[in-house]
Amino acid sequence: MKVAELREKEVKALHDLLGESREELFKLRFQHATAQLEKTHKLGDVKKNIARILTVLREKSAPGA
Repeated sequence: MKVAELREKEVKALHDLLGESREELFKLRFQHATAQLEKTHKLGDVKKNIARILTVLREKSAPGA
């Protein structure tokens, strides 16, 4: 998901999306550990998406925002 799309969302929706992304990362890590994950690049994609969400949440909670 692009940062511009994330900035349009409400804080509540971002928190929900963050929870879903963290759950997806957990599942992907488990699959990777058991050698069931074929597309390992998804781990990096999900991590980057989590970082983007956290960045937008920080921007929205910053004073003067």
